[in-house]
Amino acid sequence: MKFFRAVIFLCGLLPLGACLPLDASAFAATPSPMDDSPPTPTIVWFPPSATPTLITFPTSTTTPEMSPGIGSLTLTDDFSDESIWDTAVSDQGSAAISRNRLTLAVQPGIYLASLRHDITLGNFYAEITARLSLCRAEDSYGILVRAVGSSSYRFVLSCNGQARAERVNAGVRLPLLEPVASGDAPRGAPGEVRIGVWAVGSDIRLFLNGRFQFSIRDKSFPSGTLGVFARSEGDTPVSVTFSDLTVHDVDYILPTNTPNP
Repeated sequence: MKFFRAVIFLCGLLPLGACLPLDASAFAATPSPMDDSPPTPTIVWFPPSATPTLITFPTSTTTPEMSPGIGSLTLTDDFSDESIWDTAVSDQGSAAISRNRLTLAVQPGIYLASLRHDITLGNFYAEITARLSLCRAEDSYGILVRAVGSSSYRFVLSCNGQARAERVNAGVRLPLLEPVASGDAPRGAPGEVRIGVWAVGSDIRLFLNGRFQFSIRDKSFPSGTLGVFARSEGDTPVSVTFSDLTVHDVDYILPTNTPNP
């Protein structure tokens, strides 16, 4: 079967010196609590990173308009062209496009991500539909935004009905928002959710089923591509399909805080 670039990570509880790249044809099977995904056909191991002080905070949901400035539709993807996404298959997991869907399927302890190759986005509003076939408890899935190599912002939905945000920089994970409960995040399979991300400058906001969830502020990555991921945290497989990707322009200038006279 033809391989394309795949991003598959296993983060073991090993020191950095013991973490070795493996060939993309064989996935590692050790549990992986933390990971990240460079757009290459190799598997890279990363050790868990220390949790530093959080640098962003959720934005109040009382603001009436949380996604201003959304303009024209600039991209639609019906997942009919597998050449523009990372795909691969192994005994431990697969990323495959079929019937207008990108399916990520992983065995216990495996993290798998797929990036789209041909876009670079700065300010945008993107939406994608995720459908859960196998997912339970703390298993997770979600969307990567402004991804460049092994760095990205990662919006994580867990199958226990929680959502959180992370920044991953060269394989080092920094929590930007601790898990919060969401009535829009499906509690296991079967389930379906429309994931939306509004990004302008350092302000990036998560929407589920069109409803605002939270906002993070971070200046690390001004632009990059989009991706999706799935991760098994327990002793059961995870299978998630993604479809119907749309991207809109956003024409909006963030307000500047003016000091009181």
